[in-house]
Amino acid sequence: MERIIQYETSGTCCRLMQVKINDEDIITDVDFIGGCNGNLKGIKSLVKGMKVDDVISKLSGIKCGDKSTSCPDQLAQCLSQIKTKV
Repeated sequence: MERIIQYETSGTCCRLMQVKINDEDIITDVDFIGGCNGNLKGIKSLVKGMKVDDVISKLSGIKCGDKSTSCPDQLAQCLSQIKTKV
């Protein structure tokens, strides 16, 4: 069974993320609304097939310019919230 999570971002150009995760905690798909199209396609390609914990570990704390967060960091925050709800 696959879980689908929608996450409203904060502090980034991307406004919304939708993440699909299977029963083994592996990301099967992720979509972004807004943001830098090419960069977000790259993130999507890189995280598909990865374990949730690995993505959180690699992307947490990344900043975008002078912002306190980034799209990768927001994805990590989204996944961290999912982990606390399970």
